[in-house]
Amino acid sequence: MRFLLDLNQSVTGKDNFNCSPSENVSRIVQLLETLDKWIDDVPPLQQAQRFGNQAFRTYHTRLTERAGGILRLALPDSVDAAALEEVVPYLVDSFGNSTRIDYGTGHEANFIMFLCCLSKLGVFQKSDFPAVVVLIFKRYLELCRRLQLTYRMEPAGSHGVWSLDDFQFVPFIWGSAQLIDHPIYDTRSFLEDTIVARTKDDLLWMGAIDFINKVKTGPFAEHSNQLWNISGVASWSKINSGLIKKYEAEVLQKFPVAQHFLFGSLLSFEAA
Repeated sequence: MRFLLDLNQSVTGKDNFNCSPSENVSRIVQLLETLDKWIDDVPPLQQAQRFGNQAFRTYHTRLTERAGGILRLALPDSVDAAALEEVVPYLVDSFGNSTRIDYGTGHEANFIMFLCCLSKLGVFQKSDFPAVVVLIFKRYLELCRRLQLTYRMEPAGSHGVWSLDDFQFVPFIWGSAQLIDHPIYDTRSFLEDTIVARTKDDLLWMGAIDFINKVKTGPFAEHSNQLWNISGVASWSKINSGLIKKYEAEVLQKFPVAQHFLFGSLLSFEAA
């Protein structure tokens, strides 16, 4: 949670272009771009059922088999074999479940844990934190959204029960941090399609809303009621603090999510 809060602080009041990537940040972005290209190699199958395209299992098998190798190429030599072995499962578990062909906030949390491990290993410095959010995490979201659409993945658990849309939570935390004290966009701005279309590449929150607008039909207040209610909150800072509390209580402390987390020398089960 401390890592998530540090990243939250690092992007407060900053848009997606307000940073310069280090070599290590750029390498992780390139890794995600490689994973994105693999989708082209594994097209969806023609099948009777509408959701859960079984081609995702082929994609996930490739990910499982090759993750160690591509991660080794992306990381500096200072990361030894034992550390690499511990980090790989967090990356593999960041993109969905191959049996159920679903994706949820537990998978998203695994990617945050993956990033946290890299930070603990010295791959990222604190000066990298803004880029970790607006470059690495943004690229991760783009990849996940493509996976979700290509393979018609189901939301893990009940629809949106632990997320703000069907799949994600964290982009709304860091996205609201970006908008704190914004001189133009108040807490109702994301309900205006023209503003969302204009700022979707600049701000994580608007990018998340743009994706919802593309995949959902009907009134926003009906298909995204929680987000609609958030628009009535007085300030982005209150939204941000409220979402952090909600994430800790409704995601990290929920057994159906937390039961799948792995612990080791980098992320210990013992209290800090």
